[in-house]
Amino acid sequence: MVVGFCSPKYAATFLFLAVFVFIYLLFNIDLEHKGRSSYPLPKHHLQHRFCSFQPLSPEDALEERLLLDSIAWPETPSLSASLSLEQTTHPAHSRFTILPEKGGQQWHVGDQLEVMIKMYDFHGRPKKSGGDFLLARLHNRALGAGVAGKVLDHLNGSYSAVFSLLWEGSAKVEVTLVHPSEAVTVLQRLTGEQPDRIFFKSAFRSGSVSEITTCNVCLRPTQQPLCNFTDLTTGEPWFCYKPKNLSCDTRISNYNGGFNGHLKANEEKLFKSGNNMKVSIQASGFANVTIFPKNKDQPEVKSNIVQPGPAGYYYKGAWQSISGPTVRQFNTPSVINQCLKGKVVHLYGDSTVRQWFEYLNKALPDLKQFDLHSSVRVGPFMALDYANNILVTYQFHGPPVRSIRVPAIELHYIANELDRLVGGANTVVVFGIWAHFSTFPTELYIRRLQNIRRAVVRLLDRAPDTLVLIRTANPKAMLLREALTNSDWCSLQRDKVLRAMFKGLNVHLLDVWEMVLAHHLPHDLHPPPPIIKNIIDVILSYICPQKGS
Repeated sequence: MVVGFCSPKYAATFLFLAVFVFIYLLFNIDLEHKGRSSYPLPKHHLQHRFCSFQPLSPEDALEERLLLDSIAWPETPSLSASLSLEQTTHPAHSRFTILPEKGGQQWHVGDQLEVMIKMYDFHGRPKKSGGDFLLARLHNRALGAGVAGKVLDHLNGSYSAVFSLLWEGSAKVEVTLVHPSEAVTVLQRLTGEQPDRIFFKSAFRSGSVSEITTCNVCLRPTQQPLCNFTDLTTGEPWFCYKPKNLSCDTRISNYNGGFNGHLKANEEKLFKSGNNMKVSIQASGFANVTIFPKNKDQPEVKSNIVQPGPAGYYYKGAWQSISGPTVRQFNTPSVINQCLKGKVVHLYGDSTVRQWFEYLNKALPDLKQFDLHSSVRVGPFMALDYANNILVTYQFHGPPVRSIRVPAIELHYIANELDRLVGGANTVVVFGIWAHFSTFPTELYIRRLQNIRRAVVRLLDRAPDTLVLIRTANPKAMLLREALTNSDWCSLQRDKVLRAMFKGLNVHLLDVWEMVLAHHLPHDLHPPPPIIKNIIDVILSYICPQKGS
């Protein structure tokens, strides 16, 4: 007997099923938490152009808005279609002056040195607005000394750089134009219009059938259905276009698909290495000062510009911490082993954190890496010193990941990994996450850090003695491709977010930004061995602080 759907006996059941199916289609619910939805994006998501984000709680939304306001860059010039370099910032015409301009000042250890920087265009005319991205440092190559300066934008074409004077002897001021304000305009536009300029691919396979599709947080809308790989625990978004002949469940790998960014006419001229990108600005007058021993009988010379002091400085090639513990020198395997004995060290993050696993693995002969048959770039890695009871692990962060092909099952989010840790006095957690987020809206980075921070808070609640160290970003060498995909300006903006979001927690920042900026070696995405050695000394000094420090 055939029963009609309108029969009272089945009406309630049918209505329930209809509503349930509607909700399933609308919200991409994964019924069994095994398969992945291949339906359009949920309409309730916040849309950042064509980037899709989960809705935030009122508290998180307020924090996001305040963070975005706090890192708002000074207004930069709008660019006309007929862009000409003539009116843009030109470092060769720009100059810096050590104050006071008339000279006669004597500086002592503990004083502050102030420098005035004035920017000019290619015609030699003074700039009238701010927004240029400048870096500054004070150094003495012979002494192996260096410290990062703090730059303040006066929004009128002039800038101030302030340096803490921390060693006796000579010191040279160095000011670098990273980007003219006009280039910052382009970077801001690219993030808004082309957040998918770095794209990713995933391979899907079932038996002898295989397909490759494009994946991203930000996928341009098409008629093609999507696979929703949003993490079920953290809500971190990730999507792929669905294969034509395979289900979403058949994804086996993820890799960097390439670069597909586009500049408007003449904009490429704003990113010329040696011309207007990462170029030193010359001094008007002298660039060197002599620093005398600390004078107890005279007040210290301080700048009228209130700026936070540096995290530390180099002296004789070794990092001296100001805001952290006394930095010890861990120069032999036995000293490092003594510090790490009985410890479990978990490293999470991108390849700039992977460097630290590689350093320890090379420096400690008794630390034996276990072959997990994993990617040499992405890991995961594990190394064990059985006699000293030392375990060191490394895990890459979850997507976006600009890498060679990596099994999809190996993509883990840091927040989820932290939630799996017991923690305790013998547990050290170190993470760094920044370099793979430069092309995306800052909102994505904020939400990733909110998830990680919640996991850190949970870890410290259940195991307060756990040591948590967080790596900052760092400046790097830049050509055109690097500028458009991983500019120092983008890294700085996200670094400001990172510092603000973890302020006040029982965690410690590893200020790699200043450690790279203050050093005489060229900037590099992956800092060279002398800087890595200093970073490891700082990490080990947190794990094994000097008594009384």
